[in-house]
Amino acid sequence: MKILVTYAVQGEFTELKFPGLIGEEEVHIGYIRTGVGKVKSAYYVSEVLNQAKPDLVINVGTAGSIDCQVGDILVCRHFIDRDMQKLADMGLEYEIDSSALLAEKGYCMHWAGEGICNTGDTFLTELSDVKGDVVDMEAFAQAFVCRAKNVPFIAVKYVTDIIGQNSVKHWEDKLADARKGLGEFFEQIGGAVK
Repeated sequence: MKILVTYAVQGEFTELKFPGLIGEEEVHIGYIRTGVGKVKSAYYVSEVLNQAKPDLVINVGTAGSIDCQVGDILVCRHFIDRDMQKLADMGLEYEIDSSALLAEKGYCMHWAGEGICNTGDTFLTELSDVKGDVVDMEAFAQAFVCRAKNVPFIAVKYVTDIIGQNSVKHWEDKLADARKGLGEFFEQIGGAVK
């Protein structure tokens, strides 16, 4: 089994521990730093999907929130593009749910902490009408590319900042905590994908 782990910036890199075998399959993990934003993220994930052909993509990273607490970890299978949401009246797609393909393959269904990830090309620093539990700048684009290539996708987000409360500074200060918290999350699930 091949797992691709994506992260936006080096400060978010978290090495995931998976057992040597999942069922009867040996596990190979690859990592890619996508850069910040939807365009870069979609491009690099698409390139790796074409070359490496992973069985599963896991986006691991940080997020801001309005309703969650710093340190919360959310497992996201539902994604919203807040930039395209503004054009919903024109019939443009702005939501993706990756649950069906994950369920079809039997991947990550027992991972607790369900949340909705809202993606846009801005780092939100002020409260606004945001649909979802956490906000980031890459997950929707990756979910879109993975769906187009029929590859299961899931995102695991560590809340580093509360939007409207000096978000940029809090995000920078919390990167080490995020890596630690995400590492512990994957240790707790025992690296179990199925």
